[in-house]
Amino acid sequence: MPIVIDQPLREAIAAALGDEVVSASRVHGGDVASSWRVDLGDGRRVFAKSHPTAPPLFFSTEAVGLRWLAAPQAVAVPAVLAVRDEHPNLLILEWIDEGLRGSSDEARFGRQLAELHRAGAPAFGREDRRTTGSRGLPNEPCATWAEFYGTQRLVPLARLARGVLSPVAIAGLESLAGRLGEFAAADEPAARLHGDLWAGNRVVDAAGVSWLIDPAAHGGHREFDLAMMRLFGGFGDAVFAAYDDVYPLGAGWPDRVALHQIAPLVVHAVKFGGGYVGAASEAIRAYA
Repeated sequence: MPIVIDQPLREAIAAALGDEVVSASRVHGGDVASSWRVDLGDGRRVFAKSHPTAPPLFFSTEAVGLRWLAAPQAVAVPAVLAVRDEHPNLLILEWIDEGLRGSSDEARFGRQLAELHRAGAPAFGREDRRTTGSRGLPNEPCATWAEFYGTQRLVPLARLARGVLSPVAIAGLESLAGRLGEFAAADEPAARLHGDLWAGNRVVDAAGVSWLIDPAAHGGHREFDLAMMRLFGGFGDAVFAAYDDVYPLGAGWPDRVALHQIAPLVVHAVKFGGGYVGAASEAIRAYA
């Protein structure tokens, strides 16, 4: 039986866009929000999502991140059409007609991602200091990657992971947070990051163009996005080769891939347990 959009949300979408909702069908994907394909009276089709138990500023934070990623015009990002944090909260975006993932231009996406990262950020973290991600990780502005990754990722994650990871792994996380300056390339400038760049957050349209969605956008080390892409797969070798042609990574970057993967692995260990606990513990052990 189809899931029907509730009347308050239907009315909120209509009011936000100034047109009646003719039809709305559920779109599957994601693990926190309910998503909808919405057809309007004037013929427009849009993407809308809502999350009744979202924390404060949930969707406006995402909207700010999408606009920030779109600003350099380096990679396709859906336009934000409307956003509200009041009940019923919602985010309405430009609709993307999806195509076959195999038809994507991997080299073009690699070049575009390099240009996005090179657009830079005013600091590591976010100027608005808003938290991001399903676990609300902090994004206080920091002067260096070592300070940011240590104080805004590893230390908070060590607190979140108590009772999930072993005491030895927790101690390793806390120790590593204070030693990040030892790693090469720790002095790179802040890059403009998507922040949660697994394959599910790249949409390939009918023309083979890659779009970025669902960001946890912040200023960070560009190796972080690339390490996340390698962690869960779904990106062809041509992406990384084209990226390196445009914006080569610093010396020794292969040795730091698992270092950047620690944060998403710990998040997944906290959320899902299972094999992520062992994978996170092993990554921590390798560096701590």
